[in-house]
Amino acid sequence: MALSTLKDRVRAATTEPPAVDATVQSLAEDTAGPVPAQLHASAQAEGDDVADKALTWLEQYGEDFTKALPSHIDVKAFLSAVRAALPGLVRCTPASLRQALLTCARFGLLPDGRHAVIKREGKLAVFVPMAQGYVELMYRSGRVGSVHVGMIHENDEWNYEPTAPAPLDFTHKPRVDLSKKERGKPILAYAFCWMASGARSQVIILSREDAEEIRDEYSSAYQRAKASGANDSFWHTDFDAMWRKSPLRRLHKVVPMSAELVALLKADDAGDAGEVQIVHAPAEETYLLAEADEAHEQAEESQDPQDARVWTLPRKRSQPRRTTRKSRKGSRR
Repeated sequence: MALSTLKDRVRAATTEPPAVDATVQSLAEDTAGPVPAQLHASAQAEGDDVADKALTWLEQYGEDFTKALPSHIDVKAFLSAVRAALPGLVRCTPASLRQALLTCARFGLLPDGRHAVIKREGKLAVFVPMAQGYVELMYRSGRVGSVHVGMIHENDEWNYEPTAPAPLDFTHKPRVDLSKKERGKPILAYAFCWMASGARSQVIILSREDAEEIRDEYSSAYQRAKASGANDSFWHTDFDAMWRKSPLRRLHKVVPMSAELVALLKADDAGDAGEVQIVHAPAEETYLLAEADEAHEQAEESQDPQDARVWTLPRKRSQPRRTTRKSRKGSRR
């Protein structure tokens, strides 16, 4: 019987492994527990060979990936990007690896390190959207004309005057004529959008201290890595990339979001918290879009730059809203 939603396909993928060769079959047989020890030893001994076998195994789910991916991304291009990441993921449980990859496919993002990353946490594979992934989904909404995100370095020319009218309130001239060392260290990360209507959004600016506060207060992945002594979360290994992504995430307060982008924020938060990253079926898109519209309406009521740190992400109700709207407290970041 045909599977009507991606949730059904994910469930089927994690409970009905196809028949493959002996090494890969051992990977598929235990979808709930750890990857077998013999696979770990094989991965260390064979390296890329095991990754090739794992890719062959994943190709058995090609139809699921084809259904999940948007039409502009070919499944072969997607699996090609997956191939490069597989050597570091063979220790993950098969169920979590399939789910992370299907979630990545659902959002139409390549796991290439720029748009998204599939990261191993213990024995679980986790989908992590990167800054370029957020930018890609903003463009797809059709409401955003251009997205600008950047880092201001110590010797760059810049000005921020929040009381001035846009676009005079913020300017940044990177000193591209200087070497990286001469430009100095990054001091601020920022993001803003020009809308399709010609209006410009509020500029979201975060200092390093702001980013550290976000990391310390909201990132469960950072806290887990710190407590274990592994220090391998993205906040540990690529702080600047996470710093740069943070103002993009906060743009949802001042920019109309698509249902898909709201879902991406929730999946990102769930992955950081170590929770299941829910893949929304198409039937839920209308409800998510209504949630996104409500968030934007609330944002338009206050454009005071002093409120930039106070922002909310709607939480899903137990039942879809029909005729009334109620304000709710928001998400973590």
